[in-house]
Amino acid sequence: MANVLIVDDAKFMRLTLSNVLKELNHTVVGEAENGNQAVELYKSSKPDLVLMDITMPEKTGIEALREIKQMDSSAKVVMCSAMGQQQLVVEAIELGAKDFIVKPFDDNRVKEAIERVLG
Repeated sequence: MANVLIVDDAKFMRLTLSNVLKELNHTVVGEAENGNQAVELYKSSKPDLVLMDITMPEKTGIEALREIKQMDSSAKVVMCSAMGQQQLVVEAIELGAKDFIVKPFDDNRVKEAIERVLG
């Protein structure tokens, strides 16, 4: 069982991910709607895994990923992106993201990514 931080500016997406995590018996330790909150919540909750949207207001998922990796080089982050964001996904992987999931989410793909990264 892992502690997971969910980061997405869309409440519906956070809810969707939260439901998948509960099915897998993981605990959602926090939810953030932008990159600034993500970095703060990462510091305070020290999650085992972060599921993070790439496109968000205030601070993007890429910027937040960069900061989280500077704080904790072993951070496990899975990026979530809309179709057509290949360049950003490549950048995220280069910065240390462990995997990515494309929206709209396929529950099985989400589960696969989580299990692979935590496994």
